[in-house]
Amino acid sequence: MRLPARRTACSKQALLTGPSSRDRSVYLSPSFGAAQLGRKEMKISANMRTVSIISCIALLALSALSLFTAASRFHPYFSAASLVVALTLLVVIIVTRGGGPEPKRPKAEAAKPMPVPAANNQAEAEIVSFLATLQEQGRLIDFLMDDITTYDDAQVGAAARVVHQGCKAALQEHFRIRPVREESEGSSVTIAVGYPADEYRLIGKISGAAPFSGTLVHRGWKTESVKLPRIVRVDDRLPTIAPAEVELK
Repeated sequence: MRLPARRTACSKQALLTGPSSRDRSVYLSPSFGAAQLGRKEMKISANMRTVSIISCIALLALSALSLFTAASRFHPYFSAASLVVALTLLVVIIVTRGGGPEPKRPKAEAAKPMPVPAANNQAEAEIVSFLATLQEQGRLIDFLMDDITTYDDAQVGAAARVVHQGCKAALQEHFRIRPVREESEGSSVTIAVGYPADEYRLIGKISGAAPFSGTLVHRGWKTESVKLPRIVRVDDRLPTIAPAEVELK
């Protein structure tokens, strides 16, 4: 099958003009130049090794001739030749050791630290998990998110009883809660010097420094221990409070 005349002319012109741009990129590639340089250095090293071997053989031969021709008139020439060969061998050894390129050491990559979950993500996940417990045991989220204005007081009271029982059980399961003051509300109490500021809220007329005396309006609450499940947030979303329930037909 013959090619058209125009295509054949283009093919001949490509052959005459030399290598293509892709071939030129190969010729001008740094890695290709480095390979050529490496081969040249290997060739030089092989030549130096050959010279070293020949010099050693010549030195041994001249030393043997010096031993057997100690009284000969050629002894000074053998000695001088041995000295020249020994110097040549010494120069070759020095050049061979110092002339070779130093091997490139691979760069050690810095160790990447393992990702550590942020503390706030863990706290948020545990809060949502406790909300899920309140929803599961007391239907708290259903009660708070519903519009109770459409129900009468009896319906709200009946729902609140269920929420109260379930949420109280969840609190007692995960928290150890006790009142700040053991006295009954309405009784007279005294606040000593050095009282914890976060355990008291002073209302009314405040003057001077502690101790203070007054009437207990609310006993307050504090937590002595917490036993929430440890949940780590591992993705970009928080855990679900309550899954959607779908009845299949």
